[in-house]
Amino acid sequence: MSWRAPSEVFPVSAERRVVLSLWADFTEDLRLTADNQENASDADLWLLNSCTVKNPAEDHFRNSIKKAQEENKKIVLAGCVPQAQPRQDYLKGLSIIGVQQIDRVVEVVEETIKGHSVRLLGQKKNNGKRLGGARLDLPKIRKNPLIEIISINTGCLNACTYCKTKHARGNLASYPIDELVERAKQSFQEGVCEIWLTSEDTGAYGRDIGTSLPALLWKLVEVIPEGAMLRLGMTNPPYISEHLEEMAKILNHPRVYAFLHIPVQSASDTVLMEMKREYCVADFKRVVDFLKEKVPGITLATDIICGFPGETDQDFQETVKLVEEYKFPSLFINQFYPRPGTPAAKMAQVPAQVKKQRTKDLSRVFHSYNPYDHKIGERQQVLVTEESFDSKFYVAHNRFYEQVLVPKNPTFMGKMIEVDIYESGKHFMKGQPVSDAKVYTPSINKPLAKGEVSGLTEEFRNRLGNHLSSVPHASAAVRQDPASSRMAPRLQRLHQDCALRVSVGLALCALLLAFLVKVYN
Repeated sequence: MSWRAPSEVFPVSAERRVVLSLWADFTEDLRLTADNQENASDADLWLLNSCTVKNPAEDHFRNSIKKAQEENKKIVLAGCVPQAQPRQDYLKGLSIIGVQQIDRVVEVVEETIKGHSVRLLGQKKNNGKRLGGARLDLPKIRKNPLIEIISINTGCLNACTYCKTKHARGNLASYPIDELVERAKQSFQEGVCEIWLTSEDTGAYGRDIGTSLPALLWKLVEVIPEGAMLRLGMTNPPYISEHLEEMAKILNHPRVYAFLHIPVQSASDTVLMEMKREYCVADFKRVVDFLKEKVPGITLATDIICGFPGETDQDFQETVKLVEEYKFPSLFINQFYPRPGTPAAKMAQVPAQVKKQRTKDLSRVFHSYNPYDHKIGERQQVLVTEESFDSKFYVAHNRFYEQVLVPKNPTFMGKMIEVDIYESGKHFMKGQPVSDAKVYTPSINKPLAKGEVSGLTEEFRNRLGNHLSSVPHASAAVRQDPASSRMAPRLQRLHQDCALRVSVGLALCALLLAFLVKVYN
């Protein structure tokens, strides 16, 4: 069935006003639905996100689709799997929201509920130039009201032979610095005390728009309140090496965690060449050694792939030696999975049993050392932001983004506190709060309630009246209303707006045609 998105019918400025309002309402509807429909079987529609990095993740995605179909659910698919290969048999007839089109989920969900199959897979562009993706100022619900996650760019500049994500995300596209700074400022106004910067490669940020990662970071630290913290995401060695001096200065800043995730993947130059990683082991070591010298105590995390095609025992032993030498406190060990459509999938594969054994061997090396034992007895300042998985502790992080477990005192959440380290494990330390120490609140405003909609401007709050603010106190009857019924009037207004604009446009065209006929006759 043919369907045209509203943005193809009326001007962008009008679409922005209407869709942002609908997005705000839709986000609140999702919150209400989540409150009342913890069981997925109760939902009318399943929106399934996906990851294409490993085979098991895609297998889980495929199984979720099968389950939804067995339960006769409407389905909308998102993420890198359908973006990279939308023509796969098991995706036929299903609606897809592309990785750069998530701001249009309202339209896709509504049309799918009507029985239409909608696919929005295009890239966002401005004057022919690819944009970073969906707008940063869209309303959303934070998983943790204290932590804001900001994607600074999408795509990358590499062409790694094992990577499927590039097929979905494409080439590098960075968000402008001013938009990222505004998003950070808005987050702090909403009580956030920690910001995470993410992307496929933060080190490459800005190369497509004539700027750089250090330029962005210096602007961001200007707006971070005292006591709040900024955490950097993953960066590949080639691009961060161009900014080492500036990055060391930034990582020494009191409001930036001294933490960096730099994947090495292998310590064999032969394997790195087959991966097309665009650096050698000596380059990686130079980056690590420089940062360890200039940023004392820095936490450096890395990734390693075991069993890449052609990896010999000698290649693997070089990787083992690297881990033994640097004793990375955070190490992500991945068994190689050939992803369909990638060059590495066509290479001669290492036997499955060998890959498994190498993964076990490297894991054994990683667990042979304890990175935090020497910190017992230290007094540290930590920022408390989460609850532990077992619900026994609060989770805090110190200056080096090392995990510190503290007692579950509600007054600590979202605060910077001082603790004495009395115990350590492989992945954590435990801290006892100092009795006479001051508990510092970095947030400039009270954090939003869990599940509360973030990013609503005054314009939209005024348009929605007191509806959003009164939702937590709504009656049980209102809470049980399905999200689709609450969205219907707003979508009807959107369709009416579209129809009106089309009618006006056709009328103007008719008048112009009549005028031309009269002139030329």
